[in-house]
Amino acid sequence: MDAPTLLFSEPDLYLQTPAGNRIPAHATILASASPVLQNVIKSSNRIVKIHGVPDAAVTAFVAFLYSARCTEEDMDKYGMHLLALSHVYMLKQLKQRCIKGLGDRASTENVVDVLQLARLCDAPDLYLKCVKYLTNRFKAVKETEGWRFLQNHDPCLELEILRFMEEDEKRKRKTRKRREDGRLYTELSEAMVCLEHICTEGCTEVGPLEVEVGRGREPCSKFGTCQGLQNLIRHFVTCERVKGRCLPCKRMWQLFKLDSSICLRHDSCKVPLCRKIRLRMEEEKKKGDARWEVLVRKVASAKAMSFLALPKRKRVEEIRGEGQ
Repeated sequence: MDAPTLLFSEPDLYLQTPAGNRIPAHATILASASPVLQNVIKSSNRIVKIHGVPDAAVTAFVAFLYSARCTEEDMDKYGMHLLALSHVYMLKQLKQRCIKGLGDRASTENVVDVLQLARLCDAPDLYLKCVKYLTNRFKAVKETEGWRFLQNHDPCLELEILRFMEEDEKRKRKTRKRREDGRLYTELSEAMVCLEHICTEGCTEVGPLEVEVGRGREPCSKFGTCQGLQNLIRHFVTCERVKGRCLPCKRMWQLFKLDSSICLRHDSCKVPLCRKIRLRMEEEKKKGDARWEVLVRKVASAKAMSFLALPKRKRVEEIRGEGQ
């Protein structure tokens, strides 16, 4: 007998709600929807008792068994009950619907209850979503009755959540550190490009002796960095203290050293002291600073990535410029 015919046939069993009400149903439809119900029907006297949920939730459950649909209203009112029923009676489609519906409806007031149910019903995706929600709104959630109940009755789960929050904060700190380091490496790689540009072509105020700078000179595309570097170079040249003693001079020496460390053409490089610093570093290689070596690799990588991000025509122009 097909499903449409069954709907017009006499029901052959009843689902009994916790309040004792009986909902007529068809054994074939229930058995085809749930292997658990199939086994219950075989061993029952045609009355299947549903426990632990409101009668209206049982009605919504039966409606899903017949239509494979769950209304938004039913999800709003009985989502948690339907998740429990879907888990007990092994209804995968309903369970997925409840996981999504409850995840979308998570709130400060209900997130602890939903989290506990997700844990009991083997719904890891919903559990993780609730823990993340709780972590992001912990100040508000810890004031709720649900959190106080959890503290009093399930300290193991409380500890599990707090550990997750601690690990999440560690991950966020690492992510922030990587981003900050990435910005630093990018800024330093840009400074290396600008230093080479100033020492080769000259910019608005500073350049090699054979290049005229100043009058009518247009700012370059990285003028923000270039301007700061020009100011640093002017100070370095005119500083009356012993070289390298004041902070600006120390910064300039570090930039010269970094440029020499990543430069691949020391013989033709026009950046001052490039070859000399390189030879000195090779002599002191045995005393190499691991942190400095990491910095050099990261800046060289950032410089390469910046170059690859340029349009093809611009890359070709720069390569030709270096070859001249």
